[in-house]
Amino acid sequence: MLNRRNLIQSLAALAAPGVAARAWAQGSESPLPKIGSDLALPTLSLLDGRAWDPAARGGKTLVVYWWASWCPFCAVQSPHIEALWRTHQARGLEMLALSIDSKPEAAAAYMKNKGYSFPAGMLTPAVAKILSKPAGLPVVVVLKVARNGRSGQVVFAEAGEMFPEDVEGLKKYI
Repeated sequence: MLNRRNLIQSLAALAAPGVAARAWAQGSESPLPKIGSDLALPTLSLLDGRAWDPAARGGKTLVVYWWASWCPFCAVQSPHIEALWRTHQARGLEMLALSIDSKPEAAAAYMKNKGYSFPAGMLTPAVAKILSKPAGLPVVVVLKVARNGRSGQVVFAEAGEMFPEDVEGLKKYI
């Protein structure tokens, strides 16, 4: 499908083929999960101290969002992720944001300062063994979670900043 995002990426690739080739090569070291693949879901502690249990997400749509407080692209995308969360959580949307900040205190302070309410935890080494982050930020992966909550089937995966209408368009997976 040719949309504004794909058009811009194609034009960038034509304008700077060496840069595009390097970016693809870097991304290929840690590719996005394939559509249709299953990902195991870990239990983890959220930044606010609550436990995030995948069993409670059984049968729902889960948006996994990798971000960092220092990432300029995440700073642009996170308000749209928050809007998606606030608008569609009552319809069954689940969210798990994984910060790659080096200190949980920095991620928690950023969430508080921005007024974000989506569930966020840290991408710890233990979590990364189960749910590893592809190269680059931000990254969004949408899963249809199995009824038992132990795994989710990938229905969408995107690396890089998404346009606001693309983030809002994730609602189609609910």
